[in-house]
Formats: sequence, C-alpha cells, structure tokens
Amino acid sequence: MVEDGDEDALKPAELVPIEGGTWSGLLFDNPRIGLAPALTWSFRFPFQEVSRDYGDSPIFVDVDWLPLPGADWPAMAGHVVRDVGEFAESSVYFFQHRRYDTFDLEIVAQDGPRLHVRTTLSGDLDELGIDPVTADAWLDFTGIVVSLSDTTPDASALARLRAFTATDGLSYSPGHIESSYRFTPTG
Repeated sequence: MVEDGDEDALKPAELVPIEGGTWSGLLFDNPRIGLAPALTWSFRFPFQEVSRDYGDSPIFVDVDWLPLPGADWPAMAGHVVRDVGEFAESSVYFFQHRRYDTFDLEIVAQDGPRLHVRTTLSGDLDELGIDPVTADAWLDFTGIVVSLSDTTPDASALARLRAFTATDGLSYSPGHIESSYRFTPTG
C-alpha cells in the first residue's frame, strides 16, 4: 500500500482525461503452447501527463487481451463484461504498468469506427494507491492486426479474420510488423 505521505505517488486528482484514446483488435495464435487462433480487443484511455522531480510520465488506463465472443468491429455497442480478471489484463501506466486484478468494461455507443467505452479497474496489485480507477471516453479504432503462425499473404490474413469478425469496411494497411497484417477502416 502506498503511504499517505508519499508525494511521488499518483493522486486521484491527477487522473485528468484527455482526447486521443484508441481501441484495436488482435487475431493471434501460438501453436507452441497450444493456443488456438483467437481475436482479442484492446482499449487505451489517455490522461494528462504528470511530472515528478525525476521526470514526466504519460498516464494510460489499458485493458488488453479481452475476448468478446461474437463481437463484430462495426457493431460493438452493447457489449458488457463484469469482473474480468483471468483471461484479460488491465493496468494503469504511470512510469510503468501497474496491474489491477479485475475490471468491468461497457461499450456504451458506437459512431462509425469510434466507441464510447467505460471501464472500472479494481484490485490494485502493484500498489499504485488508487482503487478503483475509472475511465470513460470516446476511443478511435486503429484497426485489427492478424498475426497467425500459418498466414502469409494479406488476402489469406483477411480470409482468416473473416471467421472471427466482419471485414467489410477494412482494408490492408502495409508497413506493419513482419509476418503480421494490419487491417484498418477504409476511408
């Protein structure tokens, strides 16, 4: 637990939301450990940077590796998950990632590729000193990355992605990590 007198600790009043949050998808597998292809989603909520005597740090609330069975990227509104902890990760970035035990997440609304998302993280595992942490913002879609062990050309990657989510309105965006394929909204 962070002590009350720790002037370097992040304070709740310093969690000031700013524009620029993002959400994305990742279709991946890992046959070496027996992980079958799965589509997961990530959500990043930015807050104002904070300063300390030893440097500055951006602040983010991150929810990663969240499976949403049956979710289609152009129709995400209405998805709600409660008390998630085992199969996804949540953290607050303040000089480093500070993990939280569980989170709730609600996709409130969708406007094209933008989502209005709310989340509450609880169970401060790394003693950040703020519990719970909430975030509520409109997030911009940055696309879906396909990173499968047996997929090479972008056409094959798009076909594999189609088995997990709608692909209408997505197009290949070259220049991503080798052996991965990013698909972003068209237009």
